[in-house]
Amino acid sequence: MRITIVAVSQRQPAWADAAVKDYLSRLPAEFKVECKLVKAESRTGNAPVARLLSAEAARVRAAVPGSSGLIALDERGNDWTTQQLADYLQRARDSADDIAFAIGGADGLDPALKREARMRVRLSSMTLPHALAKVVLAEQLYRAWSMLAGHPYHRA
Repeated sequence: MRITIVAVSQRQPAWADAAVKDYLSRLPAEFKVECKLVKAESRTGNAPVARLLSAEAARVRAAVPGSSGLIALDERGNDWTTQQLADYLQRARDSADDIAFAIGGADGLDPALKREARMRVRLSSMTLPHALAKVVLAEQLYRAWSMLAGHPYHRA
């Protein structure tokens, strides 16, 4: 199983990059996660948001490995518990299914891309800055793995 995080983003703060790297470095080989940043469209000028989102969506699609099922992170998506994430990862692992998580830019993800996604999930009912969303996702992937592996990191 291959997991890819595709984030529409500009340069991230060093603390966020360090946190993501730390959580992902703890994962074993069968849960390796690759992070790909795709360029956000410039918000200067009068370009319609729909056109900006469409251009970003094209970059996201190009960054998602062809065999991966896309999960769009979206504020209107379904709430998942960590256990539900762990269960989903276990099913994906057992069926050798690759997964890609998409994190949108300043205006979220293109509606067409969200419709194409296997599912839409939200990380929080609160709006998170994009750098923090990557950190939360990386930590939750590590926590879900720890639950599946019986590792003591998750103590719920």
